[in-house]
Amino acid sequence: MYSEFLELVGRWLRPHRTIPHTPWMAKGRWKLTPASVTVLVLGLILFGVGEAFLVQSSLGNSPWVVLSQGISIHAGINLGWSTFIVSCAVLILWIPLKEWPGFGTLLNIVVIALALQITVDLLPKQSSFLSQLVFALLGVFFVGIASSLYISSALGPGPRDGLMTGLHKITGIRIGRVRLAIEATVLVLGAILGGRVGLGTALFALLIGQSIAISFGFLARLTHK
Repeated sequence: MYSEFLELVGRWLRPHRTIPHTPWMAKGRWKLTPASVTVLVLGLILFGVGEAFLVQSSLGNSPWVVLSQGISIHAGINLGWSTFIVSCAVLILWIPLKEWPGFGTLLNIVVIALALQITVDLLPKQSSFLSQLVFALLGVFFVGIASSLYISSALGPGPRDGLMTGLHKITGIRIGRVRLAIEATVLVLGAILGGRVGLGTALFALLIGQSIAISFGFLARLTHK
């Protein structure tokens, strides 16, 4: 009985290699349906919540939030506004790359920043290592699920994802290397500005890919007919 349970859990948590085709997947970046918009908004809110868990873990943030936090410290604004400004700045970089936003791209800028700031205001900052570790892992878990939801809605990539794909198209450099270069640059800049880097940052880098892949697998099996 126990082995059967473990086998069932393992089957549901098996990673997926591609973006699954879901019932709510939109047919275009501006072809909105109630289902695709609902899943998109849910995913973006959960993304902001996940990032907030990492922030309040005090163990270190994801690279982009490290940058946003560093900017917020020097500009004297809260983390939500800083995240919003960074997203807008990245979207401007799309112009020379000839990338075009979708509905999800624009909503990404607003909803994630808002959800991040509200959750940071509500969650207490953790002080014991065990609670810090739990918060950091929950953050990675939530961001993984959130990414699978908003990506599967197919209403347009987030500003950072669009920057990655745009640079890939222009330079011809492998997309993994482009993403690594962007994340490393952002992390270094954020650290210089005073953003928190630590174990949480390392856990995010090591686990987020697998978290998204497992979430894609869960969605694929959940919606499979």
